[in-house]
Amino acid sequence: MARVAFLGLGVMGFPMAGHLAAAGHEVTVWNRSTAKAEAWVAKHGGKSAASAAEAAAGAEFVMACVGNDDDLRAVCLDRAGAFEGMERGAVFVDHTTVSAKVTRELSALAAAEGFGFVDAPVSGGQAGAENGQLSVMCGGAAGDFDRASPVIDAYAKICKLMGPSGAGQLTKMCNQIAIAGLVQGLSESLHFAEKAGLSISEVVEVISQGAAGSWQMQNRYKTMEEDRFDFGFAVDWMRKDLGICLQTGNENGATLPVTALVDQFYKEVQRMGGGRWDTSSLIARLRR
Repeated sequence: MARVAFLGLGVMGFPMAGHLAAAGHEVTVWNRSTAKAEAWVAKHGGKSAASAAEAAAGAEFVMACVGNDDDLRAVCLDRAGAFEGMERGAVFVDHTTVSAKVTRELSALAAAEGFGFVDAPVSGGQAGAENGQLSVMCGGAAGDFDRASPVIDAYAKICKLMGPSGAGQLTKMCNQIAIAGLVQGLSESLHFAEKAGLSISEVVEVISQGAAGSWQMQNRYKTMEEDRFDFGFAVDWMRKDLGICLQTGNENGATLPVTALVDQFYKEVQRMGGGRWDTSSLIARLRR
């Protein structure tokens, strides 16, 4: 069992840190909102810290799951940030979806201070975090990954090293690109079924057993049919992620026309007031 700090207790981080405690690790949490940290300790035990540096002090592994590039930099580098408290030989594991650029920047700073850095974005959404069934795609030095992966296993169904620093974030971009086109296709399929006078449930029962089947279809078709989007991965966060994908595509020469189009469709959903809706809300713009 390890001494672990977990920074960021949102819809993903709260249950992920809980799985670490349930696995027997000694967990210290930190969150910008102290109320969330106190709620976590009340539910899972462990302890909370007044700053990221305090949480990281003495920890063998420091996990983070925050918002974006700027949030991650702040958590790591601000006064009383995690890097200030980390000890030589420790490993920082970043579960935030951010750019490969900021990942490589922070990894280099970590190496200069004598501790490891693994970029480890996740896929599986809130349900995956709560059930401990996340897919974790990692980048970094093999030695750091080998040390961290048994700890990550507390909330992972798969945890794989994809390459050097930044490779985990690049793999997460592949994930988001695939999801964007898939959800748009699913939205159009269900919308077409409605317009054709078909039963969505019956259509899905049949087509989900063939080549059209997907996790999104199985887990989202019912709520899409019912116009319920007040859960899951928010449109605002998906647009943040797709922005990273499109910027990186411009840098590496990848052509992403469908991704760019779906990003604009999500922009329309935001204008409809759906920034916090689940990403399956693409169907809502088709029903207007």
